[in-house]
Amino acid sequence: MNLEKIKAYLTDFRISIPVGVVLGLILGLIIGWGIWPVQWTDLAPYHLRPDLREDYLRMSIYTTTKVGNESIATKAWAELEDTAEETLAAVMEKPKFLNEDQITSFMAIVGAEGVAEPDLEEDLPVVTEEEEVLEEVDDGRGPNWLLIGGLCILLLLVLAVVFYFFVLRDSLAQKDQPEPLSPRTLPDEDVDFDEDANRFTVLTPHEDETPKAEPVEPVAQFMTTYMVGDDFYDDSFSIDAPTGEFLGECGVGISETVGVGEPKRVTAFEIWLFDKNDIQTVTKVIMSKHAHDDEKIRVRLESKGEPVLAEPGKQVLLETATLQLEARIIDMEYGEGAAPDQSYFQRLTLELAVWPK
Repeated sequence: MNLEKIKAYLTDFRISIPVGVVLGLILGLIIGWGIWPVQWTDLAPYHLRPDLREDYLRMSIYTTTKVGNESIATKAWAELEDTAEETLAAVMEKPKFLNEDQITSFMAIVGAEGVAEPDLEEDLPVVTEEEEVLEEVDDGRGPNWLLIGGLCILLLLVLAVVFYFFVLRDSLAQKDQPEPLSPRTLPDEDVDFDEDANRFTVLTPHEDETPKAEPVEPVAQFMTTYMVGDDFYDDSFSIDAPTGEFLGECGVGISETVGVGEPKRVTAFEIWLFDKNDIQTVTKVIMSKHAHDDEKIRVRLESKGEPVLAEPGKQVLLETATLQLEARIIDMEYGEGAAPDQSYFQRLTLELAVWPK
């Protein structure tokens, strides 16, 4: 895939927007879940899972009663905030290594009210291994299937949108649209080129066999001018059908210079045509008389495209699978100075006209 084709895809919003969304989602998932995941630090016990809050409170009760430091109990009770009584009730149901006196002493220190004291002498309920597994899942230690499912649905929607813009939309539009007339593909009609009007015409015979010229307008027509000093000259144009469908791109740019210093002395230009339905970009090189007569320069430029000698009014034809471009030299002037005669352009004006093939 060449540079012009990539550039054409990037300038087409129907392609760039869906691709940007997909790349953004993929990059976000990679950064958010792999490279830079969210990490929580210095959280209060209030934010812990219920089972971890219970363990924290059991250790606080045990430490308070063993050390005799009431500030430990007060601090632990305050950090549990509005989950304190709920956590204490759970600890009273499953005291584990704590005894009744330790829990009662802790409640007296923190002033816990409204928490029913369990009868620790009764047999504690037996918790089977399956029930413990179910409690772990309920506590949120399993995968977040809701989030995973939502991400999968969102990814499927994005893929469906991309598939529509890449495949279905263009194919449906081409199916519903009649094929455009082309001056070079009409088998039963004659074609003529009007040099004064610079356009093709289709000759349709009347009943008396007298042909009548009917103009076939180009789908796109552009004008571009180079002036010496424009060292970054590179004009490109998007070719769109009357329906708005993107057909391709064309343009003109600097191909070769002579001499050194600034401004650049341009001795050859590249005219190129990109067709979205073709695998390659067609290029021809318009060169000065000096470049055309110099065998070394001409051979070197032939690798870029077919060489064409620049002359006022000269027409250059480029054809791809479904497009044809005619470039006409409207005006040109050679520069003068410390360089061979007719070696670089002072000014060059081109008219580009594109027809469907």
